Amino acid sequence: MIANAMSAAEKLVEEKAIERIVHDYAYYLDMNQPEKMVELFVDDCMVSYAPNFGATGIEAYKLTLDGIGTFFRGTSHHVSGVVIDWVSETEVNLRAVVLAIHRYTKERPDGVLYGQYHDVVVKQDGKWKFKTRILKTTMTTDYHVKTSNPIGRTE
Repeated sequence: MIANAMSAAEKLVEEKAIERIVHDYAYYLDMNQPEKMVELFVDDCMVSYAPNFGATGIEAYKLTLDGIGTFFRGTSHHVSGVVIDWVSETEVNLRAVVLAIHRYTKERPDGVLYGQYHDVVVKQDGKWKFKTRILKTTMTTDYHVKTSNPIGRTE
């Protein structure tokens, strides 16, 4: 937790703004609005959805979004359990639980992913944005990506 530089009320206001981008990300993905998703990231972002599936930098990230309108007929991302750990007044570590359901344009069963987002979120020019977004997968059902970043559960 950061030193008491911010009041409890200020932290709550900032945390609501941080949570908002987590939910906006899911909404923009489900609504097939990749241009809005890009606005949620800093230029030097790093994203990893699975080994060998992600991007470093905003231009590379934009390329990962090309298929959301053609590969999926629809998606439904449910995000909960958002936990924010303050690093500084302009940086937080965030984790959230995600359940993501994917309806494909090809004839195949719907794919389901159960996992967590592990993010670094920074405040730039007065707005909170993702600097790092790592999707860690617990399990999947009929999901199109066959490899994943494991949760790292203690056995």
